[in-house]
Amino acid sequence: MGFLTPWFLAGAAAVGLPVWLHLLRKHKTTPLPFSSLMFFEKRTQSSIKHRRLRYLVLFALRTALVLLLVLAFAHPFVRQAIPPRSRSNEITVLAIDHSLSMRSTGRLDQAKQQARSLVGGLHPGERAQVLAFGARVHVMSEVTDDHSSLNAAIDAIEPSDERTSFAELARTARSISQSIHLPLTVQLFSDMQQSGMPANFNDLRLNANLRLEPHLIGKPDTPNFTVDNVVAPRRVFDNRKNRVLATVAGFATRKDIRNVSLILNGRTVETKAVEVPEGGRATVEFNSLEVPYGRNKGEVRIDSADSLPADDDFYFSIERADPRHILFVHEPDTNGGILYFKTALEAAGQAAFEIDPATPDQAANLNPSRFAFVVLSDVGAIPASFENQLRDYVRGGGSVFVALGHRTVARGKVPVSGETIEGSHYSGREGEMFQSAAWLDTSHPSILKDDRWDDVKFYQAIKVTAAGARIVARLTDQTPLLLDRQIGEGHVLVFASTLDNISNDFPLHASFVPFVDQTARYLARIDSGPPSVLVDSFAELRESREKGAAVDVVDPKGERALSLDEATKAQNIQFTIAGFYDIRRPNGRNELVAVNADRHESDLTPTPPETLALWQNTANGTVEAGGSVAGEQKPLSLWWYVMLLVLALTVAESLLGNQHLSVDKEAA
Repeated sequence: MGFLTPWFLAGAAAVGLPVWLHLLRKHKTTPLPFSSLMFFEKRTQSSIKHRRLRYLVLFALRTALVLLLVLAFAHPFVRQAIPPRSRSNEITVLAIDHSLSMRSTGRLDQAKQQARSLVGGLHPGERAQVLAFGARVHVMSEVTDDHSSLNAAIDAIEPSDERTSFAELARTARSISQSIHLPLTVQLFSDMQQSGMPANFNDLRLNANLRLEPHLIGKPDTPNFTVDNVVAPRRVFDNRKNRVLATVAGFATRKDIRNVSLILNGRTVETKAVEVPEGGRATVEFNSLEVPYGRNKGEVRIDSADSLPADDDFYFSIERADPRHILFVHEPDTNGGILYFKTALEAAGQAAFEIDPATPDQAANLNPSRFAFVVLSDVGAIPASFENQLRDYVRGGGSVFVALGHRTVARGKVPVSGETIEGSHYSGREGEMFQSAAWLDTSHPSILKDDRWDDVKFYQAIKVTAAGARIVARLTDQTPLLLDRQIGEGHVLVFASTLDNISNDFPLHASFVPFVDQTARYLARIDSGPPSVLVDSFAELRESREKGAAVDVVDPKGERALSLDEATKAQNIQFTIAGFYDIRRPNGRNELVAVNADRHESDLTPTPPETLALWQNTANGTVEAGGSVAGEQKPLSLWWYVMLLVLALTVAESLLGNQHLSVDKEAA
């Protein structure tokens, strides 16, 4: 027996109260009249005979009452062994891991064989269900007692390129347990990869009526080599040889030498040997990649000869195209803006654009649709026909970049977008009278997350009414510096200063080059994403104006990834297998997407047994080594029983005390 609040036992000292009532209280006598006391000696009379305990039964009741009250406040309890839960009508769930790591030396076949053996051991009437899991959980069968259906579901499980997620399996198991309201036993067949464990252990918790029995598949510390990562350009715009950097990793291995090959469109370009340290990584660089025009399939491969050949290839896509043309409209007497803008694009090192300069009068004879986007650099009067062409160009999906200066102020409105120009704000160069960028929206494509414009000085800024436009940057006086307005399917990006070094010193700072490069790619809709993505990632298939237009997607197996209905309605697609996806859009923006499995799957290190035991113990009940649930020791409070005794003693003490009180009154 124990006590939840043992400090209340100190109240047992109150037992002295009934002792005082029955033993130590003063003896009172009734004074009698006497004629004279002069012949009596004065002495102290002994009161020993008065210090006897009276009414022993009442004394015992009162003492017990005090002790029981103290005991009640101390909250006594005893530990009671709760018998194992009844698991009648128990459902068995066969969860088979089919992630990338299970493709190592027949692990998936071994797991399926053990699952079939367990199905054969089910008694008549015992029901089961088959699940396959990786990053997602796939229900392979209904809850049934038909062994043939269960075995067919097990045989239908195919290896995948997904990453293991034990958290997703636990979530699904909790959902099944809550829906069927029956005891559930999850027979887990997996290599128990440590990389499949979630960062938050609470994601693995199990319900009270859920039991987990893991079955480890494969040998621990299995050696494995993999191409961990490849750095390559996504697009190239010239015929120069390009650089490819590959990283090779080894897990649970000794130091060894691997041959690494660079492959383009199925042809081996170059092969190099690299020494991989024990349990470490090594890099190899290729500088001889010549890319032909169009979309190309790149690949880096190693001759690992290990147990998991599925991660020996790393795919990347690379496209070569001609530079896109930019129409740069400026006044004849101003060349600073085009000089700095062109220099920034060349400094970006991509050679993705060529600038075609023109004055406003010359631009009137040009078709904007021929250009990737149009730049209006502090232009005054624009021919009305050309401005109308620009508006139609933007509504149809084109883009215009407008830099404002003192010539634009005279117009009263921003070209194309039509925002009202309230005036200009000028700060002199003397005495550090200037504005700076106080806030940047780093979520906008024109702004890099680590961009800092704090040291840029803006001497003149044009105040523009920004109603309805997205503000991307503000000056210290809260004047909008960069605004993005969407018109139809296109964008007009307004920079409230010039591109030269007169109204600001922006072109003289390092942040100017990435700003111009990112803005040009954003307005030209050139995807600057990575050359490859991971399995289970998503890609957008169509824009809002392309609803109803068919999109054709061919997966790495050469099959169509979308049904006829999905081809006209689906907004995005999820990549489920490694390889190349060919996406053919109705607007001509075709794309070759390289997809790779998550390289966390290449580390075959299993989860420690202690972690698995903790996972099993997240359900109510203690899971023993064999996986059976033993009776749980839970505290049983005795408070109510003690209070019932207190109530009974209180009634008894009251009755007995009243009886003795009446006897004393009669004696008096």
